[in-house]
Amino acid sequence: MVNRPPFDIQPILSGEKTRLRPLAEDDFDALFVVASDPAIWAMHPYPDRHKREVFEDFFDEAMMSGGAFAIIDQTDGTMIGSTRFANYDADADEIEIGWTFFACSHWRGGYNREVKALMLNYIFPHVGNIIFQVGARNFRSRTAVERLGGRLVKEYVREHQGQHRDYVMYRLTAVDARAGALGKVIS
Repeated sequence: MVNRPPFDIQPILSGEKTRLRPLAEDDFDALFVVASDPAIWAMHPYPDRHKREVFEDFFDEAMMSGGAFAIIDQTDGTMIGSTRFANYDADADEIEIGWTFFACSHWRGGYNREVKALMLNYIFPHVGNIIFQVGARNFRSRTAVERLGGRLVKEYVREHQGQHRDYVMYRLTAVDARAGALGKVIS
């Protein structure tokens, strides 16, 4: 059962480059076209996510989370990736941002930066802490979270569908975010 927060976990968020909208069942094919590139998952703890049968499970979990987004390129309306809010915990005053991936064509150029700024500006009035759980060897994602101002809080082993992988957890507060790479765009 999804722990529903007292705020909209799937708003439509728009920036100059990207638009985030709730992920829908009929987005599967377009999102799989993006996800089918093995390069996206090369550093990920589950590098076979580019395979359709593996991605189907990922997509189903995204839909069940109640907080998944399609990331749309504002210039041409194409699907370029996905991200989500999940695991809201009112007692800990936190929510997780994660499961983010982009088409390799959009790895540079400020797309991830804008998506994170949109998400953080939206969510910080509602929660004090953002959690990021990243594969321990996913240095690209770890660097991105650290640039946001995320602070490493623990290393651990995570079990998913019977498989165990090394992960790290980062915590980001609004104060840390304002001091990080998005400082000028975080309200």
